[in-house]
Amino acid sequence: MNDPHNPYDAPQTQVRAERIAQLVTATRGQRLINYLIDSLACVALIVCALTLYTAYDPAVVNSLREPNMFRDWVMTPIALLIYYVPMEGMFGVTLGKLVTNTRVVDEQGRPPSWGQVLGRTAARLIPFEQFTILFSGTQRVAAWHDRLPKTLVVRAR
Repeated sequence: MNDPHNPYDAPQTQVRAERIAQLVTATRGQRLINYLIDSLACVALIVCALTLYTAYDPAVVNSLREPNMFRDWVMTPIALLIYYVPMEGMFGVTLGKLVTNTRVVDEQGRPPSWGQVLGRTAARLIPFEQFTILFSGTQRVAAWHDRLPKTLVVRAR
């Protein structure tokens, strides 16, 4: 089926193989910077939402001072969905990836599908998932949120 002389093979099969070979994954240092910047962006998103909410209803301030595990556990996934899904789904980058000149692609080097972006975001909620990048192989630096939806973070050209 991969015969180079087969007239029925798509003409870009060779180009696709060369493009995949040219993908250079981001380093652990770049991934750390991405994580720090994107975490700050998510916290800023939560702070902005709470500020707007308390401006709308000042009586909420007293209720926010009391511990509420349910509220706190719900805000993080919502912030992740609001931040990562549109950024990675439409542009393939986040603020952190813009700074480090990296982007998200599928394993063939194409932009990720919306399902892959949702999978990446959901996998970020796995406890201690951020540490999985430390134990990935030396060839391909990938955390669970890369491996599960079959995506890569690569250096942009």
